[in-house]
Parts: sequence; structure tokens; C-alpha cells
Amino acid sequence: GVEPPYFIELVVTKTDPGFAGNTATNVTKPAVLETGAEIKVPLFIDIGDKITIDTRTGEYLSRCKA
Repeated sequence: GVEPPYFIELVVTKTDPGFAGNTATNVTKPAVLETGAEIKVPLFIDIGDKITIDTRTGEYLSRCKA
């Protein structure tokens, strides 16, 4: 059998503008990824950001370092 990876890195293609310095916890907004999937991400994520997703839950984990 084939098992998909637990974590993947994808680019955000659509979301509301990010807010610099916004570090409030548990505040999210919707974002569309390059695959077309829609997930919830923190407010500081912006279009073009590469983020890590947990493929088991479909949840945002972190922003990738440039």
C-alpha cells in the first residue's frame, strides 16, 4: 500500500490580507491553497506564503521559512 506523507508544504493562493504583528492566539481566517483546498489559518498568513499542513487532519501547522 501507499501512505501519503503526514505533512506537506503548500502555497496560499487566496485569503484576506495579513496583518503584520498580529500574534493573537486562536484567531483564524479562511485561506485557499494551491490544491483548491480551503483551511483556517492565522491572521498573519498572506497570499503567496508557503505553509505546512497536517494531511491527517487538514489543519495548518506552521509557516515555512523563506
